[in-house]
Amino acid sequence: MERTSQVIGQSGPFLDALERASRAAALDRPVLVIGERGTGKELVAERLHRLSPRWDHPLIIMNCAALPETLIEAELFGHEAGAFTGATRARPGRFEEADGGTLFLDELGTLSMAAQERLLRAVEYGEVTRIGSSHPVRVDVRIVAATNENLPDKVERNQFRADLLDRLSFEVVTLPPLRARPGDVGVLADHFGRRMAAEMARDWEGFAPEAIDALIDYQWPGNVRELRNVVERAVYRWEQPGPIALIEFDPFQSPHRPGASDAPQAPAPAPITPTPSVGPGDAEPADFKSRVARFERDVLAKALAANRFNQRHTADALGLSYDQLRHALRRHDLLPGG
Repeated sequence: MERTSQVIGQSGPFLDALERASRAAALDRPVLVIGERGTGKELVAERLHRLSPRWDHPLIIMNCAALPETLIEAELFGHEAGAFTGATRARPGRFEEADGGTLFLDELGTLSMAAQERLLRAVEYGEVTRIGSSHPVRVDVRIVAATNENLPDKVERNQFRADLLDRLSFEVVTLPPLRARPGDVGVLADHFGRRMAAEMARDWEGFAPEAIDALIDYQWPGNVRELRNVVERAVYRWEQPGPIALIEFDPFQSPHRPGASDAPQAPAPAPITPTPSVGPGDAEPADFKSRVARFERDVLAKALAANRFNQRHTADALGLSYDQLRHALRRHDLLPGG
């Protein structure tokens, strides 16, 4: 089945990575794509294939982490009938299926050392041998591999073959995480929101300013994949007219989730009610608004320190939602880097 995908982004680091991939696409050499989970490694692999001279041949995708170690080699190189228990008929491997095209090996760092050794021979000599056979088969395959691990570190720990890494890293495309792509969060959120609204036959009215601020301030450990889930969930759950104003980042957050009431709970942070402090030489503000602002800033600062600057714990201690705390911190210039 033909796959359709879109690569969306306008930030400099993301466009630089795409440019590097586009330039490497025309060369019949291996490419290694590195990035955190959810950064779009598979989309870049598709781009490398579609822009290459092999575009009209197969793109075969294999997730190396999705199979047990005992089946990896059979999946990659194929097997003959009777080669092992359950092998009732001969089956070509992914290398043979990708002949003339591109083989994308996702989660490359999970391959066992034995599989790495056979992969090295396939890359170096252009031939594979099915399990249970003694006759090698010639294949013409371009390798694109991806990982979220630091492979040079694994080489140092003798967990990855240095010679295989040398063969696969002719070009290395490193994808930036979403938090390093300024300006892309809003663009991606609007794209995913419009698409979800269209799927639900709703008018798209966008996000409210406080929702956009929350999306931009979040660190996105799951990157674009997590952003898509958060946005689609927000569109699906929003039932009021007007722009979406409520964003929930953790769908598991609930006082009723299993173990929430039975498991021993850590003591809740004590409410923070400090007395405003005035430093040496500081004059106490005379007007009411300035006094309230100073008191509020002092409460926020001491609450952050008491909760080791964990913003979710601080919000709980002060009886605020996470978004309310974020807006208060921004108003008083207490956000990291502010």
